[in-house]
Amino acid sequence: MIGRRATLALPTAALPWPSAAQTRAQAWLVLGFPPGGLGDIVSRPLVERLRGRYAQTILFDHRPGAGGRIAAEYVKGRTPDGATILQVPGSVMTLYPHIHRTLRYDPLTDFAPIVPICTYTYCFTAGPGLPAPIADAAAFLAWARANPSRAAYGIPASGSPMHFAGMILGRESGVDLTAVPYRGGAPLLQDLLGGQVPVSLNVLTEVLPHIREGRLRALGVASAARSPYLPEVPSLAEQGFPAIDLRDWLGWFAPAGTPSDVVARLSAAVHEARQTPGFADVLARNALGTVDVSPQGFAEVVRRDHAAWAPVVRATGFTADD
Repeated sequence: MIGRRATLALPTAALPWPSAAQTRAQAWLVLGFPPGGLGDIVSRPLVERLRGRYAQTILFDHRPGAGGRIAAEYVKGRTPDGATILQVPGSVMTLYPHIHRTLRYDPLTDFAPIVPICTYTYCFTAGPGLPAPIADAAAFLAWARANPSRAAYGIPASGSPMHFAGMILGRESGVDLTAVPYRGGAPLLQDLLGGQVPVSLNVLTEVLPHIREGRLRALGVASAARSPYLPEVPSLAEQGFPAIDLRDWLGWFAPAGTPSDVVARLSAAVHEARQTPGFADVLARNALGTVDVSPQGFAEVVRRDHAAWAPVVRATGFTADD
């Protein structure tokens, strides 16, 4: 969410731990994006640890398209028995309702929030398409003002949180920046590395290895505070853009009407699985965090983030092309 937002560090209610007798034979995890992105990076090692805790087998069902909306629409219509789980980034539930005129699901009534499986932030990153001496946001904006035909920033999708961060960056600096939307983070990263687009706003997880290798350089992290994974890089807020505070989550949801004890068992199983050996290393390698929050607490986070996006969208006047 951009700007002041609810923290995910909400009190965790006591959760019932699943027993062997409560473990189902099979479940499906429906993802709204193609394989290989952030969703796979964190969910595959998590699912490995969930086998036998919630279900004996958890199958991946990738249903990409429309920025995650196709997957959400599909899961909305499934039987609410705990066999089908939706995995989406926060924007699908909190931002999209404010920018899409014909959204075919209601995030506040059509789903039962289960658990945020990880948290993450975004990075304003430069590739070889931007002159090497440029090392921060101010220098980029000065260059963009002097080179208006090249003043573009890549984003994984139109109407994404990164799109709004770029709009705010341009609006508050008085520089006309052009958003270049891609169909996901992977093709954007390819063009950024190739110099076809000078800068991007993308998930820190995806660009961090290339920053560490020197192939890309971070101009600022898009959160209020510095990232512990790039402590030497100032945040965009530090650089004069306090309205940009882009921290998000990847969450699991069930269809509305799923029994509360089933939701609680899965939430508890995820919390337990994240404590197993090696999972903390998965998070650290990929600049990810987690929080302990109950399904009720997560539902409150969804409601608060949903409400917080409304004034941001109104201020930009942006409407997505449905």
